[in-house]
Amino acid sequence: MSLIIVTFELLKMSLIGVQKGIFYKPNGKKLAVYLESLGPIFTKFGQLLSTRTDILDFETAKELESLTDNCKPFNVAIFRKIVESELGDSIENIFDSFEDKPLAAASLAQVHSAKLKNGKEVVIKVLRPNIKKRVKKNLRLLRAAARIFSYLYKESYRLKPNEVIRDYEKTILKELDLKLEASNTNLTRKNFLNSKELYIPEVYWDLTTSNVMVLEKIDGIPCTDIKQIEEFGINKKELAENGVMIFLEQVFRDNFFHADMHPGNIFVSKENPDNPGYIAIDCAISGSLSNDERYILARMLQAVLKQNYKSLSNLFITSGWVDANTNNIELENTLRACCEPIFEKPLSEIEFGKLLLYLFQSTRQYGLSLQTSLVLLQKTLIHIEGMGRQIYPELDFWGIAEPYLDNWLTEQFSPLKLKDFIVENKEDLLFKASEVPGIVYEALDELRGYSKNKKSNDKKIEGLEIQISNQKYILRVMGIGIIIIIAIMVMVL
Repeated sequence: MSLIIVTFELLKMSLIGVQKGIFYKPNGKKLAVYLESLGPIFTKFGQLLSTRTDILDFETAKELESLTDNCKPFNVAIFRKIVESELGDSIENIFDSFEDKPLAAASLAQVHSAKLKNGKEVVIKVLRPNIKKRVKKNLRLLRAAARIFSYLYKESYRLKPNEVIRDYEKTILKELDLKLEASNTNLTRKNFLNSKELYIPEVYWDLTTSNVMVLEKIDGIPCTDIKQIEEFGINKKELAENGVMIFLEQVFRDNFFHADMHPGNIFVSKENPDNPGYIAIDCAISGSLSNDERYILARMLQAVLKQNYKSLSNLFITSGWVDANTNNIELENTLRACCEPIFEKPLSEIEFGKLLLYLFQSTRQYGLSLQTSLVLLQKTLIHIEGMGRQIYPELDFWGIAEPYLDNWLTEQFSPLKLKDFIVENKEDLLFKASEVPGIVYEALDELRGYSKNKKSNDKKIEGLEIQISNQKYILRVMGIGIIIIIAIMVMVL
């Protein structure tokens, strides 16, 4: 995108921002309205930004959750043309019947109902026409805006605009490949294939491409429709507790979790009312944690449950989640101040996900640094627990999670687990072991070279610091220049 186009688009965004009052006493509500007025791609950005509670305050994130995804549908004739082009045949030859009225229309895709020749009910999901081009154009604009913001706003390091846009880019580009969504759906389906707690619809791979996906049509009750859940005689206590187990199994057993479990994607199965389960759709956004992250998370939740703030403080520091120079006692006192008022309530009334959120917010002042997947996990947990308590207000999340975490941590140190790890990774372990002597010799050589050339290295470092400082000055001047150009254009126009 040329500089002229970027300048014009930024100017347009600025004028809309002035109209919406975003530059005067900004807050979450104004930001939500502003992003929605910029169009569906920015609306989607706002929805994903609401998951970044590691950098936004809770109130702002909550306001951004209000952004809807009810978009105007595109013409059904275009929908048909895309399906026929992608699948290489006419709608009539592929399907026994096809519904012209959309089942749903979102910012990136549209869904219609259909029936296969064998009589099976399916849904067809198709990406909007030219959506990839539009998304890439918006991403270039967002990157430009983030760079200017980071150089002109002195507090930008806290909001991490460039990092946020990079994370958003990774997420939304994944959603533009329906084969990837189909793969995520299929993996989750395999993980819960014999489960009564969660059902994932079947993907029809021979009718799926990067732009079109055909899925089994599901028949479930929206998880927020408590009246209908009660009419079907569904055991609400079992249903809510099964939701907790689904979350724990996805994170700790499978290390692959559905990271977009908002109420619109979760339904209640009508089968087996005494031991009911859920049906999940839209697996485009998924997450996984490293083994270290899962272990630290389990230990952290154990420490929170036992109110062992010293252990909790050590975990935050040794894990690298906070600055290594953080004072342990000071962090311990901060965590105590955060948790103790919450633990005045009975355990069954404490919201697990929100407690995790408050923990992360209280440690932000110590340079909190979390991976995107961990932030997605925290958001997923809030959704799961919120839905569970809406269905069954007396849900005891802690009572279910504590024995599960204890068992999982015990298993990590069992001899069988260690044996399996060695067998699965024997080639990698042998290769790394063979590298150790070479690494030691290289380190010793580096130390000898540094001691001999200390003065020379110091001068090089000083030169680099001056060079970096000059570059920052030039970039700031360029940013101010762009703003002056925009201001002149506004006055001329």
